[in-house]
Amino acid sequence: MNDDLIKSIEEKYKALGQNPETYFNGLLHNKPMTYWEYVHVDALLNLQHTRTNFPDELIFIIYHQVTELLLKLVKHEIHQVISSENISVPFFLEKIERSNRYTEILNSSFGVMSKGMNYDDYNKFRVSLAPASGYQSVQFREVEIYTTDLINLVKTEFKNKATTIENSFDYVYWKDAGIDRKTGAKGLTLSLFEEKYLRHLISLAHACKKINLSQKFASVDPADPNYGALKNALRKFDYLFNIKWPLTHLETAESYLIEKGVKREATGMSDWQKYLHPSYQRRIFFPQLWSEEELKNWGYFTM
Repeated sequence: MNDDLIKSIEEKYKALGQNPETYFNGLLHNKPMTYWEYVHVDALLNLQHTRTNFPDELIFIIYHQVTELLLKLVKHEIHQVISSENISVPFFLEKIERSNRYTEILNSSFGVMSKGMNYDDYNKFRVSLAPASGYQSVQFREVEIYTTDLINLVKTEFKNKATTIENSFDYVYWKDAGIDRKTGAKGLTLSLFEEKYLRHLISLAHACKKINLSQKFASVDPADPNYGALKNALRKFDYLFNIKWPLTHLETAESYLIEKGVKREATGMSDWQKYLHPSYQRRIFFPQLWSEEELKNWGYFTM
């Protein structure tokens, strides 16, 4: 073995106040690492527990699990930006470009849903999942809070009422899918979600108030040679996440929830055709990066 390598290993553990011989002895007795142990393949392949006997329900579960893993990758990249006090613009750009690639995969993966399940079977097994809904994905909400000022997630007509982080969560756009604005009554989907995650999301919003991606970008010098590329990458992320994704989701939902002019309810009981369209949600991470015309036509243009 290379003497310099051994010396480096010894120095590493001595710097930690550890006896290097202990770790060399441990290495002697370690079993070889295998792919299935490193990836935890057996555990991963046993995380799918269907509630019915319809074969395509397995596709439905795996699709959503893959979605959550991709969202975790997006969070992983963004968190490296917002948790760093001093970051270079190339580093910032790299992380957003990675996030864009993951989000493009999320958009293209909808084909697994729209073309991969039997229509009749889906509309039978999905009712056994109520009131569960993708609406309850907390990672989706975490990405939003990591990325933008909370006021940008508040419905336009309620922005003047969102005076604190706490009460802003009474008016976030996604509540429209889970609350009756006329009566104020919450549906079970929303109630269960808030019971589990609302306190966490409020705490996260406080933590990210001054360090979210929008705030980080505001501190970038426009004279930096990578400024334009970063601006375009953030615009792309905004478009992919807040226009492309909901439109693709809407198209997929229409393929399963509408037949012969009959509109079915989503498992979360939302008015999904209205709720899913980006022009209704008006979820915009970086409004300062879009022109008045683009903002006016949000959800009706492509990049």
